[in-house]
Amino acid sequence: MKNGIAFFFRRNAAAYMFLLPWLIGFVVLTLYPMIYSLYLGFTDYDFTKPDSTQLIGFGNYTKMFGSLFGVQDFTVATGEVMRVDPYYLKSLSVTFTYVFVSVPIKLAFALLIAMLLSQKLRFIPFYRAVYYIPTLLGGSVAIAVLWRKLFEKDGLLNGLLGGLGFTDLPGWITNPKYALSTLILLTVWQFGSSMIIFLAGLKQIPSEYYEASSIDGAGKVKQFIAITIPSLTPVILFNLIMQMIAAFQVFTQAYIIGGGKGGVLNSTLFYTLYLYIQGWTYHEMGYASAMAWVLLLIIGIFTAIIFKSSKYWVSYGSGE
Repeated sequence: MKNGIAFFFRRNAAAYMFLLPWLIGFVVLTLYPMIYSLYLGFTDYDFTKPDSTQLIGFGNYTKMFGSLFGVQDFTVATGEVMRVDPYYLKSLSVTFTYVFVSVPIKLAFALLIAMLLSQKLRFIPFYRAVYYIPTLLGGSVAIAVLWRKLFEKDGLLNGLLGGLGFTDLPGWITNPKYALSTLILLTVWQFGSSMIIFLAGLKQIPSEYYEASSIDGAGKVKQFIAITIPSLTPVILFNLIMQMIAAFQVFTQAYIIGGGKGGVLNSTLFYTLYLYIQGWTYHEMGYASAMAWVLLLIIGIFTAIIFKSSKYWVSYGSGE
């Protein structure tokens, strides 16, 4: 057995040498930080006072979810009394609202534009490039600053609406009723990557399907419901998962547009922004690490639910 293993490694030595830089990078930059952050999630680690770090068991997790059970103050393993975080559930609520509203709208809009661009019209390659540009730029700091200026009380949007006779217009960014909506609008504007994937999916649908349905008297709406959507379900599944994961991790837009503090009345207090505030503003890196693992668990649960439900609505064209 030992000789067989040694022979296997000798035969594949060149391959492992080529893989070695990636393996070192993975262990040092990904695996070790993940394992270490899991450990930190059970401590009160403050990176400004590393020598005072103590294990507090599930204290950080009680701090997150204690209010669900009517807990306000609790004692951890070290005997220290901790208070439940009053803003954690708010960050979850804002993030869930953002994900469940923005992702469906974004995918629907991307599919609509993809269908328009799949037609045989002039300058289609140019339009495809133009519509893809927001995806390349939308996550940048510059676009977030521009978006903030656009939707301020004295911004371009209110200037245009004022010119049309509208008065008493709010500051869309600073008004808690509309602040989250402006961020949802920003992510919907970045529909380019989903659009390109939908375009590729539309090209794979045989034209014979549409020709046969037209002979049977099916109109455009019926063709869309009976042919386009079922044929695109694998693509929809992929886009849904990728966009959901990206939406849960949104940070730059919330940080810049919300002023780095979650906006007025915490209306844009996204989960990752609050995690950043806890870790780098309040130096509670142990608590931030626990929050990161909860986010990973949340994303994993929703991804698993989507995959599990996909057998009921995704068709691969082979009877599966």
